[in-house]
Formats: sequence, C-alpha cells, structure tokens
Amino acid sequence: MQRTLIIFKPDCVQRRLVGSILARFEAKGLRVAALKLKVVDRALGEKHYAEHAGKPFFEGLIDFITGGPVVVGVLEGNEAITVVRTMLGATNGAAAAPGTVRGDFSISKQNNLIHGSDSPDSAAREIALWFSPDDVVAYQLADEVWVGGSA
Repeated sequence: MQRTLIIFKPDCVQRRLVGSILARFEAKGLRVAALKLKVVDRALGEKHYAEHAGKPFFEGLIDFITGGPVVVGVLEGNEAITVVRTMLGATNGAAAAPGTVRGDFSISKQNNLIHGSDSPDSAAREIALWFSPDDVVAYQLADEVWVGGSA
C-alpha cells in the first residue's frame, strides 16, 4: 500500500468540485486515510512549496494556496501516487487530456484544482506537514480484494 497527499485547492473548494473529484479516486479503488478542511497560513504554504522558493511564480503560488480554504487528505492504495497523478492529468489544465480531472475541469496552469504528491519521498514529507501520525487512519475495506488492493 502506498499513501499520497492530495490538496483540493481554493479554486476546487470554491467551485464545489471536491466531492465529485474525491468520488473519482474512491471509484478507482483508493481509500481515504485522512481528510480535513483548512485555511492555509503563509508558513505552511511556504513549507509545502519550499522547493519553489526564489522562483518567479513563488509569491503567486503562496497567495493562491492561502487565498481560501482547502480540503487536504491522504489517499491510500496500490500505486496511489502514480494513480492519482495519472488521474489528475497535466499540470496545465488547458493541455490536460479529457477524462482527467484537470482535463475535465480546468483551463489554467495555476488554478489547476488539486495537488498530488509526485514521489514517495514527497508524499512522506507532505503528509507529515499536514497531518500528525494519529490523524492518518489505517483500515481495511471489505471490497479491497476485488479492486486490487491486496494483490
């Protein structure tokens, strides 16, 4: 099992798309291990996007992620990082393939609705920023053997 962080960004929350996008991940076979609504302060935004510090778009990125509430969560499942990133589509919604989250709901590079961890190391770092170990719940779903969760 693999875990990944997802952030339903302020544009996703404001457009009321969180539930329909989360349902896609669940229908694929991933399970929710943690989920919360949060207003991001600047310090957390800067820690989350630390690898972009000093880049020309950094301030805009911080302004965006702190500009409204987000829903942040941990998804768990077989190859969760790859599955989520594939389902999200290209970072630029205008270039994202139809059928992906961004291809269906976004036409922007910055307002691209959702963040997903890009590697196991990033996922571990990001999950630890947003959740305490007690916040992330491990459990078994009854239908797991039917969706490839225990292969």
